[in-house]
Amino acid sequence: MRNPFAGTGRLAATSCPEPPITEGGIPRTREYLAAAVKCLDRAWSAHFSRAGLRFRAPAVRFHEELPEYVCGVRNPHVDALYCIERATLVFPLTGMWIEDRTDLYPLRTAAHEYGHHLQSLTGIRRAYETRAQRRGVPEAERERLRRRYELQADCLAGVFLGGVRHSLARTGRDWEALSDTLRARGDDPGYRTHGTGANRVRWFERGLGTVSPAACDTWSAPPSRVS
Repeated sequence: MRNPFAGTGRLAATSCPEPPITEGGIPRTREYLAAAVKCLDRAWSAHFSRAGLRFRAPAVRFHEELPEYVCGVRNPHVDALYCIERATLVFPLTGMWIEDRTDLYPLRTAAHEYGHHLQSLTGIRRAYETRAQRRGVPEAERERLRRRYELQADCLAGVFLGGVRHSLARTGRDWEALSDTLRARGDDPGYRTHGTGANRVRWFERGLGTVSPAACDTWSAPPSRVS
């Protein structure tokens, strides 16, 4: 698969201080996520403009809790999601993924879902779906393609966090804790869609360290790197 990010360079450093998720005992999750998306728009629109790529900001929807059906899917049971057909980021404002958290996981999750928007803008998603839906493709290969898709979003999330890292009031322990959380959220043995914990951390940290979306080419990686 062609890498549309090849030759586009590093994501420029962007100032993105985190607002509090809870302030004075009052949840501020909507304000936190709105600020994160605004910063994501700013960082990635500038990168696309420099690279000569066409950019369009996603729409955003907030829910206190996810409704029974989201984007045509019943009970998605996810932290947040990107609705492909509507180019919309969908965020619940409650739940363990964001309520009362003091770590980087909510910001990383927003950046991961935004990564799926970038995949749609660049044609990566369309190419992935074309390959996965081809007649005769074994189920194991479909799962591997899905993991390449998801792990690339993990890496693009790392690129963004690398670009704003200087403006986050975070310690080394905060970054270690985020890696530990990602490692713990690897696939269950019978549900292999996002990659092992080790590979999720590997691709996220690749993006974080390089700050280059071109480094997120999961499609040419060997199978062991997308297991």
